[in-house]
Amino acid sequence: MKKFFSYALYLGLLVVALSLTSCQEEFEPLPEEGAQTESIAASSSTAKLIEDTCSNDGSFDNIVDESSCFNINFPYTVKIDGVELVVNGKQDLEVIEEVFDALDDDEDVLDIIFPVTITMADYAEITINGIDDLREMAQQCKEGGEDDDIECIDFVYPITLYTFDLSNEATGNISVEDDRELRRFFAGLDKDNLIGIDFPITLKLYDGTDIKVNSNAELANAIENAKELCDEDDDNDHNDDDFTQEGLEDYLIECPLLVKEVKRNDQSQTEQYFDYVMDFKDDGSVTVKDREGNDMTGAWSTRETEFGLLLKLDFDTLVDFNMEWFLYDQGEGMVKLHVSDGNRIVLKSGCDIINEDPNTLGGALRECSWIIKKVYNDGQEIKRLLGFEFNFEAEGVVTLSNNDVVSEGTWEITTNAQGRLVMAVTMGDEEAVSFEWPLSHLGNDRLKFEIAETDYELILERNCDNDDNDEDVTWIRGLFNDSQWEIALYSQNEDPLTEAFDGFTYEFNVDGTISVLDQDLVAISVGNWYVYRNSDGKLEMIVRFGSESNFYPLGNDYLIVEVEENRLELKHGNDDGDYDHLVFEKK
Repeated sequence: MKKFFSYALYLGLLVVALSLTSCQEEFEPLPEEGAQTESIAASSSTAKLIEDTCSNDGSFDNIVDESSCFNINFPYTVKIDGVELVVNGKQDLEVIEEVFDALDDDEDVLDIIFPVTITMADYAEITINGIDDLREMAQQCKEGGEDDDIECIDFVYPITLYTFDLSNEATGNISVEDDRELRRFFAGLDKDNLIGIDFPITLKLYDGTDIKVNSNAELANAIENAKELCDEDDDNDHNDDDFTQEGLEDYLIECPLLVKEVKRNDQSQTEQYFDYVMDFKDDGSVTVKDREGNDMTGAWSTRETEFGLLLKLDFDTLVDFNMEWFLYDQGEGMVKLHVSDGNRIVLKSGCDIINEDPNTLGGALRECSWIIKKVYNDGQEIKRLLGFEFNFEAEGVVTLSNNDVVSEGTWEITTNAQGRLVMAVTMGDEEAVSFEWPLSHLGNDRLKFEIAETDYELILERNCDNDDNDEDVTWIRGLFNDSQWEIALYSQNEDPLTEAFDGFTYEFNVDGTISVLDQDLVAISVGNWYVYRNSDGKLEMIVRFGSESNFYPLGNDYLIVEVEENRLELKHGNDDGDYDHLVFEKK
């Protein structure tokens, strides 16, 4: 049996369940008459925001474990360049950085002396006996070391929580005193449990500002608005606190930057300016191109103060940019600027996107096959194309296939009015991908194309060797080759829809097709399936049916949450924070 999920979560559930059982006598008294309480489900998006806000932040020791999903408990021992160092606290992490900075070469090698104990996001503690086990746990993090915890806003304790029965009647309460108690409380809940908060409560922003909220809606809005306000420093760039004025200026003029977020006076202006291109020159001028290629020219300068670096922007027309902005993050391809009272600008490097050399994109396309992870055409998601494979040939010929259907067309790399690289595809048999796709992200394993303020989007994932050398992928494929399964659970945005799709046999075939059989074992629909490891290092299964099929709603790119020889659990996260849930069980 193989499981691709956090064992720590289930350990935490067990511990919390036991602790809650012992605390039942504390669930008194009930809320007073007129108390402002309203129940939410433990699986709701608001509950998820609460969990993320009180989760353990494991990013402070990324220089050692390279993972923000957990931290290593002090004390422990590491070896750097043959010298052992006992790490007793955060001050010793600074010593490690100083040692790295002092080494002549750029290869920072650190060995951890095992065993060590780690603390997970839900505060469960796990003993790790070797580097392979530690790396396996670290793979649960997102690309770049990011985790789900929200660090830009915190709860002010104590907070009183109420439990409710199915009739929405309060059954008791419990007071929590810190993040750990709150996170463990949520970890012990079932998804259908109802809980409430004794409002009003207070939250504190990263800059010390207090926010008082009086309802679940106000709480969710406060957290949602605050979670991107500060740099959570979840990456593994341990020198990103070493900003210099010269380094900032060199970074700004190195290549054009794309506008990814603008907020003025706590009001989002991102939609208006998204993907504008800013080109800083060393003569102090800056040119901005809007999405139609129109130029707006201004001036820029920097200065250093005891509070940090400042970037001054001055335009005649772009008044939302006119301010002296504090730099609070530079690196990992991003520049983040802010001023108090809800003013923020985020710029992303466009070195690979704003580029006159077509080989920057064309070379990557020709290196390997690319599979479709997502495609929106004029606002419509084309799920029937999930998992289709592009092959870009040097002669300008492109094919799109799903094993048995192959379409052929042409492709070329051009630039648009902003100087952005564009992949122009003409595919006569498949109009959904026949489009001039502007590049918005060029990664080693993922390409993203989109047009701001439109509903056209295309995401491709690199597929060089079909993951034939990935043991997990081949094991899962082997389970499903020529086997029959049934659906035990299916929900969209947590709305149960199992009845519409159970009672059928789903036959997974070695050629990548899925045959849906009725009760007489007669095939009534045919789809496709594909298992691969995505660009984030996570296992996925693509399920696809034609748009004319009654089983079309099942189609999606699902993360594999858990897989056993007789059971497969899949989840797909939606843009609104909810998810689709699909479980197969072997017949």
